[in-house]
Amino acid sequence: MLKKIPLHTQIIIGLVLGLVYGIVAIKTGIPAWLTLDWIKPIGTIFINGLKMIAMPLVLASLIIGVSNLGDISKLSRIGGKTIVTFLITTVIAICTGLFLVNILVPGKGLPAETRENLMSLYEGDAGARALAAAELKEQSPLQPIVDMVPQNLFQATTDNAAMLQVVFFAIIAGIALLQIPKKKAEPVIAFFDGFNDLIIQVVNYVMLIAPYGVFALMASLIVEIAGDNPDAAIDLLLALLKYSLIVLGGLFFMMLVIYPLLLKSFTKVKYADFFKAIRPAQLLAFSTSSSSATLPVTMKLTEEELGVSENITSFVLPLGATINMNGTSLYQSVAAVFIAQALGMDLSLSQQLMIVLTSTLAAIGSAGVPGAGLIMLIVVLESIGVPAAGIALIMAPDRILDMFRTVVNVTGDVVVTTVVASTEGELPDGLLRKSNPFTANESVLEEENT
Repeated sequence: MLKKIPLHTQIIIGLVLGLVYGIVAIKTGIPAWLTLDWIKPIGTIFINGLKMIAMPLVLASLIIGVSNLGDISKLSRIGGKTIVTFLITTVIAICTGLFLVNILVPGKGLPAETRENLMSLYEGDAGARALAAAELKEQSPLQPIVDMVPQNLFQATTDNAAMLQVVFFAIIAGIALLQIPKKKAEPVIAFFDGFNDLIIQVVNYVMLIAPYGVFALMASLIVEIAGDNPDAAIDLLLALLKYSLIVLGGLFFMMLVIYPLLLKSFTKVKYADFFKAIRPAQLLAFSTSSSSATLPVTMKLTEEELGVSENITSFVLPLGATINMNGTSLYQSVAAVFIAQALGMDLSLSQQLMIVLTSTLAAIGSAGVPGAGLIMLIVVLESIGVPAAGIALIMAPDRILDMFRTVVNVTGDVVVTTVVASTEGELPDGLLRKSNPFTANESVLEEENT
């Protein structure tokens, strides 16, 4: 019976049940250790499984994608379209956040007592993240380019935060395969092609526990937020409700206005169909807060459900997971101004333009893993002269907002991929494919097979 329920529905059920369990556990006094020791590990296993296949998938798919493009001119054309579109959507997201936070001014209404309580509560975490950001600030302006080139490829493949290094090597390797004799290149391409198929099959295995993993993640998140004081999380979220609603409003504006406009302008895909096709990836992005961990599922859905060619998905999506962070950029712009408002600081136009610049650069440097946005936010704060310790003001709801902005990050990746595929003539006309096991139930599959 469970197998006949589409996967995205199973994931939604897992999310809801996890939320219900977390609330019941808090209200009835179920010991936190019971949830954290016996339920949370299931979610950890699920996330580890996704992370396990993210890096080899990026390596194999990018090498195949670049080598299958056929010539360097096509690579430069597709790469140019991809990067320009990513940058445009990132700037739009940042400007949207700045507009909303300046119009609604959420920081002015934060009580001084609440501000002091939050600062003291998260002082330790804020200090640790400020130290990490200080190290970034002291680096050379060219350090991001230096960091892009791996000293040791095998070491880079063991660290999901070093995804950009693997992307760099894969693109270089793909270009090299285009320029060496075809007879010698074919065995290498065939190996990575088979390896890519192998990883996709492993994705199917990992997704078998997706509903249970999502349940465990949501249940443990609720219990962890509450801590020893069940009312603490609620009080903190209420104090920052206006800030959170502004961030969410901006994220939904990107999802429901900007992305549909892009699709309508460059493709024939209806956004309702598009949204339905990638729903499992969005739900996974929400539960894992990691665009890198969601990447294997995102690639599979984009190819099988939207019909985007493998040449495009294997190049654009891994690149998007490392440099396209629309949701994170929007959040950083709102958070930076909110913190300044809460601390009684008025930002000039030049300072807000600096937010646009630094948030765009930070989006490129952010790792697609949970919590990376907070460290990059400190870089943004330092660039405009706002005390880095101010991030303590927004850390209470950050875990929840991280889930939402990751959904926007992943959705933006797929939108840009679809747009690039359409401009390259590699997006089929007509209805979406219906052969994807993530969204089709067994009866539909049986009918198609007959």
